[in-house]
Amino acid sequence: MASRREQRSASPSIHAFDEKITRLGEENAQLRQAVASHAVVDQAIGVLIAVHQLPPAAGWAVLREISQRRNIKLHAVAEAVVDWALGQPIPQEVTRELAPAVQRWKQGSSPPDESVQAARPG
Repeated sequence: MASRREQRSASPSIHAFDEKITRLGEENAQLRQAVASHAVVDQAIGVLIAVHQLPPAAGWAVLREISQRRNIKLHAVAEAVVDWALGQPIPQEVTRELAPAVQRWKQGSSPPDESVQAARPG
């Protein structure tokens, strides 16, 4: 049986272990959310490829441009595009940006704001 002294000295390591488990749980939840968000973005790119006959890089650029110009999170824009493909109405703020952005990329020109052109992270 452990003495009180041994129990007290083990206590800080148990506390550190508990903190580490909590941090790992939070990190796991964040990673799961990131994977789900990435999947929705990829689906939205697929919709833009199929509907507007854009190359994948242009589909990504269109989503990013709308996100930045309207200050909407990228995954929210992607969800709106996927929902639209499934028959749901698309929000007006996305609709206003979508057609002009697609047209710019189809014509091979860049968006008005050059900072929107940054490459997609790997």
